Amino acid sequence: MNKRKICVVTGTRAEYGLLYWLMKEIEDDESFELQVAVTGMHLSPEFGLTYKMIEQDGFKIDEKIEMLLSSDTPVGIATSLGLGTIGFASAFERLKPDILVVLGDRFETMAAAQAAMIARIPIAHLYGGEVTEGAIDEAIRHSITKMAHYHFVSTDSYRRRVIQLGEHPDRVFNVGAIGLENICRMQLLTKTELEESIDFSLGEVNFLVTYHPVTLDRIGPKETMMELFAALDYFPDAKIIFTKPNSDTDGRIISQMIDEYVSKNPSRSIAFTSLGQLRYLSAIQHVDLVLGNSSSGIIEVPSFKKPTINLGNRQRGRLRTDSIIDCEEQRSSIINAIQLGISKEFQRKLQTFRSPYGEGDVSLKIIEILRKVDYKDSLMKSFFDLK
Repeated sequence: MNKRKICVVTGTRAEYGLLYWLMKEIEDDESFELQVAVTGMHLSPEFGLTYKMIEQDGFKIDEKIEMLLSSDTPVGIATSLGLGTIGFASAFERLKPDILVVLGDRFETMAAAQAAMIARIPIAHLYGGEVTEGAIDEAIRHSITKMAHYHFVSTDSYRRRVIQLGEHPDRVFNVGAIGLENICRMQLLTKTELEESIDFSLGEVNFLVTYHPVTLDRIGPKETMMELFAALDYFPDAKIIFTKPNSDTDGRIISQMIDEYVSKNPSRSIAFTSLGQLRYLSAIQHVDLVLGNSSSGIIEVPSFKKPTINLGNRQRGRLRTDSIIDCEEQRSSIINAIQLGISKEFQRKLQTFRSPYGEGDVSLKIIEILRKVDYKDSLMKSFFDLK
């Protein structure tokens, strides 16, 4: 029996962390041949050359597609998108996959999807239908949905939205959020193990902070970061773990400002380009709250019964639980949100909140569907009209 060649694309550390278990299940399945194509931040020294982590996990990397420029300006990102499309076109010609698996809404994913669409390679897309009104990710995600042939979504409401975009219901599957799978399947670090791993001692109160550029905001991130730092200074006894942003527009500005803040506050703060999934999830387990505008604060953090302080508009529109406290990107609003999050009353309420994103048994559901679909009849799509 000929094995079906399934090519999985990853361009960032966070994305790979989400795809890890699915890649393992594909690799271990006798009916599949796993192909791994890495690109973007994985190949950048600035972001830690995280492709090495993929190899250390035992995966064979079949293609490395260089596309990331040193510039994070709009022109630089658009140029990277073009380079990525060219690189993926050549890679797919060599790999000849039966189906391409992509996740999310980043420009690296867009490049891979564009090349696959032209090459007549069926596309399976994880996590269409979601909404992030403050970022260009929104338009990229919906564009990939229209290029894709199979859709794995995380909630029923997102499934309805993909169908609303004209995708046939028979090709749209609610499998839950894949990010929760790591929480279920990983043996997380104890507090002592985490402290030893990151060479940083936690305190009585601890914050995990991740702030990404709001790519549809014309103002830029400097003012917001200053407001965020001022709010953090209002809690001088809190220990702070920063994780730096991805290679989005103006991401380097944020990284530089974080480095400057940590250099001025070395005893109470530390910053990482990449914690990796194990240390990141372990950190969530041992901090008092998560602060920033990352999707992980909306999807993964509530499963730990920890509060998320969600800044600004980047995640506006995404389905959320009551454990998420939205606030404006102003110091007074951030301070008030933190005070609410660490209050005893809110901490008690956390135990009653439930996540809308499933139970974490995602990869096996996707594998079962990938076994059954007829890839050869996938390319022809008709627009599904709502009645």
